[in-house]
Amino acid sequence: MSLFRVRPLLRCNATRLCNQSRRYLATSSAADPDPSAGTNQQRHATSNRVRLVEVGPRDGLQNEKKAIPLTTKIELIEKLAKVGLTDIEAGSFVAPKWVPQMAESNEVLEYLLKYPPNSLNPIAYSFLAPNAKGLQNALSILRNHPNTYRTLDQQTSSPYEPDEASPAKSAPGAESTSGKPLIELSVFAAATESFTQKNLNCSIAKSLENFKEVIQGGKAHGLRVRAYISVVLGCPFEGYDVDPKKVAEIACDLMEMGADEIALGDTTGMGTAPRTSELLRAMHAAGIRNEDMAMHFHDTYGQALVNTAVSLEHGIRSFDSSVGGLGGCPYSPGATGNVSTENMAYFMESLGMDTGVDLEALCDIGDWITKEIGKPNGSSVGKAILGKRGA
Repeated sequence: MSLFRVRPLLRCNATRLCNQSRRYLATSSAADPDPSAGTNQQRHATSNRVRLVEVGPRDGLQNEKKAIPLTTKIELIEKLAKVGLTDIEAGSFVAPKWVPQMAESNEVLEYLLKYPPNSLNPIAYSFLAPNAKGLQNALSILRNHPNTYRTLDQQTSSPYEPDEASPAKSAPGAESTSGKPLIELSVFAAATESFTQKNLNCSIAKSLENFKEVIQGGKAHGLRVRAYISVVLGCPFEGYDVDPKKVAEIACDLMEMGADEIALGDTTGMGTAPRTSELLRAMHAAGIRNEDMAMHFHDTYGQALVNTAVSLEHGIRSFDSSVGGLGGCPYSPGATGNVSTENMAYFMESLGMDTGVDLEALCDIGDWITKEIGKPNGSSVGKAILGKRGA
């Protein structure tokens, strides 16, 4: 199939169809026709807008052993805010003893509320809140800084199109103050019992029960909530045999709780093109809309862009990536970094897709942050562009 014949976005009532489709999931298989291929009335016109969710400041840095100064974390976020991104993962309200690198997330959130970085467009800053305590930590900071952030009902645009309130890019490097940031929360589920026990010390069922309080608590305060599902294409403890129908069922549970978006994480980088396609067919069979999904690929086996191409063919328009290819997972032995934002932006541009991102500036940031933390630059595109410049 041609990469230029990208599938349209599917629109339907996800919660209603999640309930109706559980019976279908029990009998669906990889050979079943894709339920997203509906009538014209069910489908939107193809969009060339692609949303890149920058996860470097949180997912990219969380596994680093050497302590990274708060000033460096904030400077990274400020630099990323200036390149045209609309979504940045900024921190995590997790117990410092488990993820020491995220211990200063309180300060990061407070800084963003007091001194929103200059940017070309409004930016959503996401913070992981894995449990009720994390939720309360986040909400206490927000309560102490009222009227400094936007809530979900103040978001004026779809993630697939530029915000109407956004200032135009009049020239490369132009800056403007975009006003209040949109603050979001996120939770992390997993597709296998083994990974859930290792990561969260509980069963999948118990983890979902815990997330319900976080999701509904965040929504009650007007916050958008993103729900990740880890190891959807391979588990470090259970191998490749991750049931896509189980992933879809977990996604339905999370959406029924009120999650606004499901991010499907190939945490181990074990995903392949056929299995990515099978997973997305299962998600569509469950009635989950393309615009309610994002893909989160790691490049451990060099398949991230291949799987991205497959996802584009299925109509997905949101993708996570990390500047400089930073990242890994403390609970996934051998997993290397996320697919780099530089590689993703270049790949999308080569297909005629619009990311809104300044690739040259992004390459400079990747070069800077990897040098700051003493890591090799994991972006092949970044290194090529810098090399061509003679940098």
